[in-house]
Amino acid sequence: MAHPESLRWLAESLAGLEEAGLRRWRRIGSGLPPGAVDFGSNDYLDLAADPRLAARAAEAARRYGWGAGASPVVSGRSEAHADLEASIARFEGAEAAILFPSGFAANAGVVPALVGEGDALYSDAKNHASLIDGCRLARAERRVYPHADTQRLAAMLRADAGRFRRRLIVTDGLFSMDGDFAPLAELGDLAQRHGAMLLVDEAHATGVWGARGRGSVERAAADAPELPSQVAVRIGTLSKALGCAGGFVAGSAELIDWLANRARTYVFSTSPPPAAAAAASEAIRIAQSEPEQRGRVIASAAWLRDELAARGWSTGRSVSQIVPVVVGEPDDTMRLAARLADAGLYVPAIRPPTVPVGESLIRVSVSARHTPEDLQRLVDALGDPPAAAAGGGAG
Repeated sequence: MAHPESLRWLAESLAGLEEAGLRRWRRIGSGLPPGAVDFGSNDYLDLAADPRLAARAAEAARRYGWGAGASPVVSGRSEAHADLEASIARFEGAEAAILFPSGFAANAGVVPALVGEGDALYSDAKNHASLIDGCRLARAERRVYPHADTQRLAAMLRADAGRFRRRLIVTDGLFSMDGDFAPLAELGDLAQRHGAMLLVDEAHATGVWGARGRGSVERAAADAPELPSQVAVRIGTLSKALGCAGGFVAGSAELIDWLANRARTYVFSTSPPPAAAAAASEAIRIAQSEPEQRGRVIASAAWLRDELAARGWSTGRSVSQIVPVVVGEPDDTMRLAARLADAGLYVPAIRPPTVPVGESLIRVSVSARHTPEDLQRLVDALGDPPAAAAGGGAG
């Protein structure tokens, strides 16, 4: 079918992306043949293809059918959804929880439900795109502080004292590209001292970090026991370590009641399929009963970072299962990803605007399915870095 005349600009714009090394191509899975090792998936606990989840989903599909049919505030909230929300609340140690169609929908809906005109929000410069979009939608005064720079954030909070109705600090708990953790203890202290709300997106930490797998807040609370009471909002996803689909918020019963009334991405979205909710409940059960899986992920990632550092590669700020191998320029990054693909290893190339200009990288996601042989194969295929990449980084 021919383009409408109004879309003639697309061809030139796509060519511009390709020339800059920034065009993205849709593929099926990794695009590599069977037998290739996938280092691109965020399925950290190797649950996405677990037959126990499939069996639970099939059982629920026979009971409920597939589609939910309506928004959760109309008739789309089934017993499976309610059971999942109760499971999330127990898992998170919260009074209540609420389910969203995706983590992106949670972030895009929750931030505008908390602040708006007459309010201010403070966002880490390396927050995920969904948090950034949520902040834009909120219509509050936006302040972006340099990544993890609590001194700069403190100065912003002091300068804004008394100027706004409500204030919200927004941060990822574990940053999805750099693989580092937010300084949550310091952020919690700042939020308390300045009367601000603190929102933490646990997307990449849920299921992997913390004594019970609750995420970055639980991890940081080991040294800052007051932190959980300072975090007003915890947002998570079911689509990464838990291998399912959907996003959630855990918190006080009043917070969840407010979001059910005012988060537009909840009120005006059809609920996820009940069968998907049932599978997620099973994933939470498995994650709680098999803590050795997250221990394996953490140990494997630590080994990989050490091996890459010994070879001379920079992994930037990473201290987690997200291991960026910093290259610098988009074209060089694409060539490295292509070389690894030729060796049967899928490691996605990450380029602007996902990362800042000059910080292109290949992003390794370590999961419980990766064997020591898989990791060694990756290290061997990378070899020694070119001089431009050695010791550089996104730090």
